[in-house]
Amino acid sequence: QVELAESGGGLVQAGGSLQLTCSASGRSFNSRTMGWFRQAPGKEREFVVAALWNGGVTYGADSVQGRFRISRDTSHNVVYLQMNNLKPEDSAVYYCAATKEYVRSSTVTRVDEYVFWGQGTQVTVSS
Repeated sequence: QVELAESGGGLVQAGGSLQLTCSASGRSFNSRTMGWFRQAPGKEREFVVAALWNGGVTYGADSVQGRFRISRDTSHNVVYLQMNNLKPEDSAVYYCAATKEYVRSSTVTRVDEYVFWGQGTQVTVSS
């Protein structure tokens, strides 16, 4: 069983920063991709960023390029999402997720590639 728990959400003014933390426990993550998604009210869940647990290439949505960064501390089973220069349109519930093993890089943006999800943490950006 895999458990993912997000923390670090909150209210921030536009232009500010937040760091979200995802604490992971359970099965090995060595062959998985870890991702962050978000979902605003009335909208579908959308991909934000992702990275292989073991390092290497990271992936990011165009809307967050240059502002958001994913990082990992594998010794402590933690994944971070650093969010800078936040905008009101970044307001959403943010979810940490882990894929099944050995997914293709071309599919890491797909919600259905992720089989384990956290409960989400709310991020609200005021204008």
